[in-house]
Amino acid sequence: MIDRYAELLSAHILAKSGEMTREPVGILRHPFLVPSSPDSPYYSGHLWDWDSWWVSVVLAQVEVETGQPGRYAQHEEGSILNFLDHSTDGFVPIQLNPEGSLRHGDFGSDEEYARRQNTHKPVLVQHAALLAGRRGDAEWLRPHLGKLEAFLTGYLIRHLHADTGLLYWQTDFAVGVDNDPSVYYRPAKSTAAIYLNSLMYRELLAYGELLERLGEAKESVRWRRRAQDLADAINLHCWDERDGTFYSADLALRPVDPADWLHSGAPRAWSSLLLRIDSWSSFLPMWAGFASQEQAERMVERIRDPRTFAANYGIRSLSRLEKMYDLRASNNPSNWLGPVWGISNYMVFRGLVKYGFTEDARDLAEKTVRLFGHDLETTGCLHEFYHPDNGEPIMTRNFQNWNFLVLQMIAFLAGRPMATEF
Repeated sequence: MIDRYAELLSAHILAKSGEMTREPVGILRHPFLVPSSPDSPYYSGHLWDWDSWWVSVVLAQVEVETGQPGRYAQHEEGSILNFLDHSTDGFVPIQLNPEGSLRHGDFGSDEEYARRQNTHKPVLVQHAALLAGRRGDAEWLRPHLGKLEAFLTGYLIRHLHADTGLLYWQTDFAVGVDNDPSVYYRPAKSTAAIYLNSLMYRELLAYGELLERLGEAKESVRWRRRAQDLADAINLHCWDERDGTFYSADLALRPVDPADWLHSGAPRAWSSLLLRIDSWSSFLPMWAGFASQEQAERMVERIRDPRTFAANYGIRSLSRLEKMYDLRASNNPSNWLGPVWGISNYMVFRGLVKYGFTEDARDLAEKTVRLFGHDLETTGCLHEFYHPDNGEPIMTRNFQNWNFLVLQMIAFLAGRPMATEF
């Protein structure tokens, strides 16, 4: 059955990958990528931040499978250039559409909005590094280095918690894992999400790689050191030795007031608290590569546990033991309170491969092939997220995007070359 589903999915993805490309329209002056086919009711016409990056990862495997390098180069590079066209002082929109950008809240001027609201997730440089590596050429990015560096610097100014060295979300708007309880409905600037910090670690490394490709060795080292500084901060403040996993950190602590007699005898000596909420994001340090082997071994025990994350069709997006666990359909926010997502299955799978847990990676890949293969055979398309136990689709027909990363999993299972992130 796995082989039949793998063949069915491969044929479908190779035939449908072009449906995620769009031509210039409105304020989008360059060709670009979208998460879904034109038949999707939600995502068919908008350029999204981390979605466009993952579509490029998919297309890297499509190029390998078809032997057509550069087939979608204009749309991939154009996605980055469209975002850079609309960057201001390092602030880059989360989403662009032909008429404008997705915004939430009225914070007055554009400058004030940028200071108080979330920007493009830290995957813009990773996207650029991915394309530079595949093409063997980074020169097309040289004119844009200033904007890419401003993007990173903006994060390190506007999102950095000085006491811990961790990065926080400004609000719970468009954080990717929409209703993650460690972020959703929490106070502004209060969560140093393990998801955000894991992405940022890779983003800083990606900029170091780009600079090296462009002959800027000294600057490359400086940015790679910043990545290591962030990894050290994450290990210090987000690793829980008791539970054997990483958590997001709570930054919502009152400042220490040395004049306050009530606390003067023993003022607070800690700069954050662990948010012990069991989300799939806790495994992202394995995907990012800064977890130690010993930490990875402890986290794998949790990945294997059917009481918490392990399910018939992959990894639950929230532990089944959490009180917030909920499998109901939702959109804006999409539901990450337990359903299985293609992207969480893939990123956990990549972490397992990276740390040598080959059998666990194979098991997760096979579960994902069964999930998507059965859906495609039954409904003729794929969906956005799924019931973890019975595999039934919950929301959004014709969602493509990171679901097509199953093509990488199929290559892994078959022992063929697997295209990866930068």
